[in-house]
Amino acid sequence: MKLFAEQALLPEGWRDNVLIDIDGDSIRTVTAGAQREGATAVAGPLIPGMPNLHSHAFQRAMAGLTERAGPSGDNFWAWREQMYKFLERIAPEDNTAIATQLYIEMLKSGYTSVAEFHYLHHDPAGAPYADRTEMAASIVQAANTTRIGLTMLPVFYAHATFGGTPPNAGQRRFIHGVDDFGKLVENIFTWLGSPKTRGVLRRIGIAPHSLRAATPDELSAILGQLDAIDNTAPIHIHAAEQLKEVNDCMAWSGKRPVAWLLEKQKLSPRWCLVHATHLDDDETFRLANAGAIAGLCPSTEANLGDGIFNAPDYFMQRGAWGIGGDSHVGVDPFRELAIVEYAQRLKSARRNILNTPGVPSIGGGLYRQALHGGATALGQKVGAIQAGHLADLVVMNPDDAAVAEQRGDAILDAAIFGPAKTPVRDVMVGGAWVVQGGHHAREVEAFRNYRETLKRLLH
Repeated sequence: MKLFAEQALLPEGWRDNVLIDIDGDSIRTVTAGAQREGATAVAGPLIPGMPNLHSHAFQRAMAGLTERAGPSGDNFWAWREQMYKFLERIAPEDNTAIATQLYIEMLKSGYTSVAEFHYLHHDPAGAPYADRTEMAASIVQAANTTRIGLTMLPVFYAHATFGGTPPNAGQRRFIHGVDDFGKLVENIFTWLGSPKTRGVLRRIGIAPHSLRAATPDELSAILGQLDAIDNTAPIHIHAAEQLKEVNDCMAWSGKRPVAWLLEKQKLSPRWCLVHATHLDDDETFRLANAGAIAGLCPSTEANLGDGIFNAPDYFMQRGAWGIGGDSHVGVDPFRELAIVEYAQRLKSARRNILNTPGVPSIGGGLYRQALHGGATALGQKVGAIQAGHLADLVVMNPDDAAVAEQRGDAILDAAIFGPAKTPVRDVMVGGAWVVQGGHHAREVEAFRNYRETLKRLLH
């Protein structure tokens, strides 16, 4: 297949008259300043699809359900208790319906791949399913149906808080011992060679949930299990999302959570520290220079009142970062990037804070950086229109009033900071069109199933 774009964002910048030769699921060659030569012309400017580096798919069905003022002040921990109650009712088929709806929404918004931080392992009573991979399989089924790229991250969760405290009742669906978790990971790894999932489940890693949910010995053990299977696989962990977490970690270890990880683990681009909201200056400098990815989830962090990431100092050190949907109160990469910048403007009372060296456009710089960090966090060859990468492409909508008649990085500035309604027209994942003219082939069926699922869960 050959595609021709009048404008395309390549690693070296925007180029005109770009010919892209696609072989199977990957890009074979990219030629700028080319003739169309019978290639299929795309209907608008072409950009790489955005990786979503952090997702809890089941939480999509909760969006809007927790926006009620409580008697003594709401915070993350109160929200978490409501989340525990909600997930008690979710069966595997419900999980598939929710994830399918979510992944279609992601694709239509311009995400082409997702890292699923999957911790809903057991049945509502906390007992393992006969097939220990039942809930993970429900996520893979949703990825198969929608054709979104997937990095599966089974989560290790064993304790309620720091120091090996026993889990509470609300966490019973998450809990594993080290040996059982190792078996789960091994079983999921076997799917990589299965015809059922080939081309969809492209990568697997692991996610120790947080330092409060895994002891140091357990963390070392599960990392050793992973390395025995694949010593390049991604490792994601929640870190420093809330001030209470930072204070509790200090009480337990004498160190802040990110400082503890920097000292005790060899952080590298394999690692994604999700949120990393509360960093001191030393942690900011050291994390940026370790090469690990800061996994920002701006709409969720705003919704939960987590705080504001120390982006200016982190960016100054050229730290890698990407964006995730987390609880999916927002399912739009352009909106997430706007919040990254707007949070800093509100904090500093200035404009155009997060500039990228060599890229005058704020939107253009944010989009490029999030592509790179997201691709690294997912452990996939995505996030760039170049030879050898997966053909994950987004055609911007020239008929959207914000995007119309824009060129180059002004397209991204308009999509991120303008009043764009439908900035994405078509989406390709792995060489196949999954969204055309703003529609996904399975969207009607998926929404019908999702609606029936909500009826059972909410009423």
